[in-house]
Amino acid sequence: MEQPILGIHHVTAIASDPQRNLDFYTEVLGLRLVKRTVNFDDPGTYHLYFGDETGTPGSILTFFPWPMAARGSPGVGQVEVTSFSIPENSLNYWERRLLSAGIPAERAGKRFDEEVLTFIDPDGLKLELAAHPARAGAIRAWKDASVPVQHAIRGFYSVTLCEQGYESTVEVLETMGFKKVGEQGNRFRFEVGEGGAGARIDILCASEASYGNVAAGIVHHVAWRVVDGNSQQSWRKRLANKHLNVTPVIDRCYFHSVYFREPGGVLFELATDPPGFAIDEPAEKLGEALKLPTWLEPNRKRIEQVLPPIQLHKPVKET
Repeated sequence: MEQPILGIHHVTAIASDPQRNLDFYTEVLGLRLVKRTVNFDDPGTYHLYFGDETGTPGSILTFFPWPMAARGSPGVGQVEVTSFSIPENSLNYWERRLLSAGIPAERAGKRFDEEVLTFIDPDGLKLELAAHPARAGAIRAWKDASVPVQHAIRGFYSVTLCEQGYESTVEVLETMGFKKVGEQGNRFRFEVGEGGAGARIDILCASEASYGNVAAGIVHHVAWRVVDGNSQQSWRKRLANKHLNVTPVIDRCYFHSVYFREPGGVLFELATDPPGFAIDEPAEKLGEALKLPTWLEPNRKRIEQVLPPIQLHKPVKET
């Protein structure tokens, strides 16, 4: 029997301007750039990883920034919103912080047990901050961030999928070990593993909505955590037996991945927790240099000439 899926590993989205993307997630949201690399399938594009102090699985939001990318359109078959976890008493702080940065933020009211603040990033990616009681975990706030530790983002809270239907997607979620834990109108909540923040997925049934278009401001895929390669292979076999078209294992250097589309159209990934982001640079230097996989290293000079220059600014701590 394979070990349980543990929750969200990472979420990957599309951006446009890489410098603007970098500034927003490090300087406004207080996340750490834990890896500066390229899209292994499109080496002329950055792949930027943002997370906690060490890029703990469950804290990682990543981007493919394509400078000339058109704005995407949200809709069915996509991740409707990506939600971060914040401390229970931090909603006022974040509302003030976002508004002072010129980012409209709206309180969405109470949903299940959490208070929610919604906003969009510079490319239109819909995000939420969910305030709720803390639960002990491995997420560690970046100590050099401009956001005080007591208000820092604590990794993911949940992702919300927009679907036309319900049963086929839920059947796959149940195969993956998810259990339904609540419903509110046309929103259905599922949890996996031990449940709680970072192990939640909401299904939003929108039967009249149109299908979305993946481009800037849209999530590309959601990755779910598996403990190691053996567990990943077991899950791959189980999902393939459900007639899902699962890829072979792909080496992403910092984790190993398999991909498949759930029946509603959202691209899922199963990503291993190891080896992590410190395998090719020391933890105190994460994100400072462009790191390439061994098979792209011979092309470094050409890749660096194609990539637009970006600058990682030192965060200004609040006084």
